[in-house]
Amino acid sequence: MFEKTIVLDTCALLWLANGSDKLSETARNQIDHASIVYVSAISAWEISLKHEKEMLILPLNAEQWFSSVIEKHSLVLFPLDVSILCAANRLPLHHKDPADRMIIATAIRESAAVVTADFNFKKYDVKVIV
Repeated sequence: MFEKTIVLDTCALLWLANGSDKLSETARNQIDHASIVYVSAISAWEISLKHEKEMLILPLNAEQWFSSVIEKHSLVLFPLDVSILCAANRLPLHHKDPADRMIIATAIRESAAVVTADFNFKKYDVKVIV
């Protein structure tokens, strides 16, 4: 059974973009068959931050890279809005990373599964695809 709606965690986005084998075949199949695959705008912030700190090397500046990956993989950018930001703060503190909490809040709002390797996501009311 394929998920209709998926949200990619930032690590999953990087793996998809790089063709990494860290993205499982199951996750790739789910992404390929989903009706919509979201990427939270917070992932752009995380990627840009890592790039600026030289913890992540990209072939383009972070903004150009992010936009090209969204287009190449037919992903949908999910904007951060007040309801997502507030919902992330209302989540139980199983996960302390605010960016991941925003991704979780997005998945909950959209009734979407999340592609991630972070097992802390499983502590929330979201389906996780590893």
